Amino acid sequence: MARSSGYVLSIDQGTTSSRAILFDHRGRPVGSEQVEHDQLFPKPGWVEHNANEIWRNVRRVTASVLASAEIQPREVMACGITNQRETTVVWERATGRPVHNAIVWQDTRTAALCERLGGDAGPDRYRERTGLPLSTYFAGPKLVWLLENVDGLRERAEDGELCFGTMDSWLAWNLTGGPNGGLHITDVTNASRTMLMDLRTLKWDEEICADFGIPMGMLPEIRSSSEVYGNLTASGTPEGVPLASILGDQQAATFGQACLEPGQAKNTYGTGNFLLLNTGTEPVFSDHGLLTTVCYQVAGEKARYALEGSIAVTGSLIQWLRDNLGLITSASQSERIAESVDDNGGAYIVPAFSGLFAPRWRPDARGVIVGLTRYINRGHLVRAALEASAYQTREVIEAMTADSGVKLTALKVDGGMVVNNLLMQFQADILDVPVIRPVVNETTALGAAYAAGLAVGYWKSVDDITANWAQDKQWEPQMDSDERARLYAEWNRAVEHSLDLA
Repeated sequence: MARSSGYVLSIDQGTTSSRAILFDHRGRPVGSEQVEHDQLFPKPGWVEHNANEIWRNVRRVTASVLASAEIQPREVMACGITNQRETTVVWERATGRPVHNAIVWQDTRTAALCERLGGDAGPDRYRERTGLPLSTYFAGPKLVWLLENVDGLRERAEDGELCFGTMDSWLAWNLTGGPNGGLHITDVTNASRTMLMDLRTLKWDEEICADFGIPMGMLPEIRSSSEVYGNLTASGTPEGVPLASILGDQQAATFGQACLEPGQAKNTYGTGNFLLLNTGTEPVFSDHGLLTTVCYQVAGEKARYALEGSIAVTGSLIQWLRDNLGLITSASQSERIAESVDDNGGAYIVPAFSGLFAPRWRPDARGVIVGLTRYINRGHLVRAALEASAYQTREVIEAMTADSGVKLTALKVDGGMVVNNLLMQFQADILDVPVIRPVVNETTALGAAYAAGLAVGYWKSVDDITANWAQDKQWEPQMDSDERARLYAEWNRAVEHSLDLA
């Protein structure tokens, strides 16, 4: 029976920050706390996080949200985790000490390694089993790099001393006891982003692990996305509360957007952009550069799959304008500055800082700004940065349509950038379909809350989730077709200039 009293806690461990949000039965946030962590760039193309800093921050925001919302631990019915995917951490089983900084999903140090692992078969060597091309993006090659480059690590791994995981595993282990009986687990969505899991069996693929030289004993146990795994025991958390969901951030947003039927899609505008299309209980393999991934699995049910288009750099481009160039002082300022000009003035920014992800998969690409003249000012560059997100999204949607045969009729959007009305209008214009923003924009955290609440009966079925979803705003396309075609052709020409630069 569903219980409408109490709250569900969602821990959202993202690329730039960690958040804790409490949701009520209507799926509305009643408290939120957030803290950023350091972005470490030891070499060009390398991106790292301090896993201990992230764990400290997670405890901090969890304690803070209960205090600020004045909610007692006994009022929390369940806790869910959602996380930046693919970011890879290895730690000591006996002490919980990470053996190296976490290697972040954006990191490109494994480019040569991926070529070596592909051998004569190339980047598609494991795609039929994993749904993924060999790419610097995924966790498996990052783990191989650690085993090959950190002194003594392989021997210690073979001796059973070390745990591997993505951020969900690191947090779940610490939340449930750490060295004192912590659960070494992951869920099907995160496991499907390692390149080490067979998409059909939902089990670790022993042959791929052998090819990669990864000891199987390092790997977490794969569980469903919505079940009671154990109870929270860490200080600063509501101890005794069931930990009842784990979902990679983009799959959590799909769940939170109630895209629970085949053919429903959402696009999250965060550090990068991630568009997921629910394809049902059978994996659909892409001929157009998209990823096949697990969408979610409720305990006792078949897994649901998705096609995903992953764009590496969207929101982080705005962050770059702020932190590296000083063109803006805050992300929220970008809309006002972009509105100071009528168009991009002929300037295009291709933000291939980590190469290009879907649908092109060009690790050799690097960021470029093209079309510069003396006419171009700060407004044009900020506008071009915003427009880059919309152009890249169109590329992914065209690939998705080609793979699935399903023509998009509207796009559900979420994430930090969707408060930017100029960007949302331009997205509708360049796609020629309506763009719809929900009332609750924090759909990533909400999806993890829904999955946890379902596991403990706080929500009785996915019908409750669908009923909770509500529209906030809709943008209709206003651009004429000739202008749309001209802009998109110029964008594609700009992308050509970014290739073969690495």
